[in-house]
Amino acid sequence: MSDDTIRLVTVGRILRRRRRLLAVLVVLGALVGYGVSVLFPPRYTASASVLLPGQWEQRELVTQVEIATSSAVVDRAADELRWNGVGKSELRQRVSAETADGNIVKISGTAETPERAQRLSDEVAQQFVTYAARIASGTTGGDEAAGPEELRKQVTRTNRRITDLANAADPGQTVESVQARTELEKLRSALQDAMQKLEEADPANNRAGMVVMGPAARPDGEAPPTRLQLIGGGALLFFVLAVVGHLTAARVNRRLRSEPEIAAALGTALLGTVDVPGDRRAHRPKARGARARFRRLLGIDVRWDLPTPRSSVDEAGRRLRYRRVRARLRERVPTARRLLVVVPDDDEVARRAAGQLAADTEDDPGLRVVEVSVARPMVPDRDTESGALVVLSAGARTAEELAGVAEACADGGHEVVGVVVAGAVRDRATASAGGSGANTAAGAAVHDHATGGVA
Repeated sequence: MSDDTIRLVTVGRILRRRRRLLAVLVVLGALVGYGVSVLFPPRYTASASVLLPGQWEQRELVTQVEIATSSAVVDRAADELRWNGVGKSELRQRVSAETADGNIVKISGTAETPERAQRLSDEVAQQFVTYAARIASGTTGGDEAAGPEELRKQVTRTNRRITDLANAADPGQTVESVQARTELEKLRSALQDAMQKLEEADPANNRAGMVVMGPAARPDGEAPPTRLQLIGGGALLFFVLAVVGHLTAARVNRRLRSEPEIAAALGTALLGTVDVPGDRRAHRPKARGARARFRRLLGIDVRWDLPTPRSSVDEAGRRLRYRRVRARLRERVPTARRLLVVVPDDDEVARRAAGQLAADTEDDPGLRVVEVSVARPMVPDRDTESGALVVLSAGARTAEELAGVAEACADGGHEVVGVVVAGAVRDRATASAGGSGANTAAGAAVHDHATGGVA
């Protein structure tokens, strides 16, 4: 698994073999999402639209969006609303704006109730229009600047001054007086024409008339994320994390899967592979207690990354494999009359295989089966045995664990003469009752040999 690419079949295997664990985690994630929704009260969002007449470039619309959410606008709205417990900085976080098609600025406000959300968006929109009008008229500051209205007043005062000068001129019909009055009238006309052209050329006059396009609609649902979304998001998050965790654990898995690697880790020769009728549950450890029952309830007492057991040929084919293993064992230690069979105590498949080897032997050599803890292996001291035979299943142990088993055998004075790798296979549907009896006898043989008897 560590060298394979992640495929859909791998994810499918996780879903099939960890469905109970995944279901529990999904429910747990949903409960966590519900808890988060309780901690954070629901929010509602209302939106008001402001129309900007005239021609606007995109960068200018972006500028208007920034103005709509600026502190100059939102703070004025906060002063008008006067909500207890809601400061201006918090209110600025609840207001957002965006541009829409047709020179429209959409202002959104979020609050705890639909009524407050509607009032907030309407007030901010109104303050934005007022502030934009002040910008267009040049009166955004505390002092009145020379805006269009002020220019009109100055033009009116200038016209009055021209009229006063014309009246004060010589009422006679002299050439000088006529020329003076003519120049004053020309000056008046030029001033009025310049003012008219200035108003026509100033784009602010076309843009000052922003309009709020009606009150904001009162929201009828919560703003995202809603309680349902938080519950679904929590369930999905826990599900994805569980699948990713399984894949990550499989990628970093250092258990040996191939027979040559297992033999090299033990420092001995591979005598062969044998089949044990059963399914994945054959890999279930014999542990008892509340923790074991809890693991069995969640379906995590059996590894999910084990390959699907292949179909067994028949009873004769399985027995042929055992006979070949015993033949290789006699060839490797021809003078041995008794051997120690070392089996991991949590490897049910290996335990059955060792029992079958011990039950079928013809005292040449005799086999004494012992179960050892891989975490802290302890092998009995050598008595009349001529070596140790290790039986285990593939993909269950790391190189360090197997090295520990080999060291324990050496400490007990046993030379590891070989290793047998066992694998679970699916028995045919037409298996006879005799096959089941053979498996029962194998289990009994293990029990007898674990106490020190010889088959």
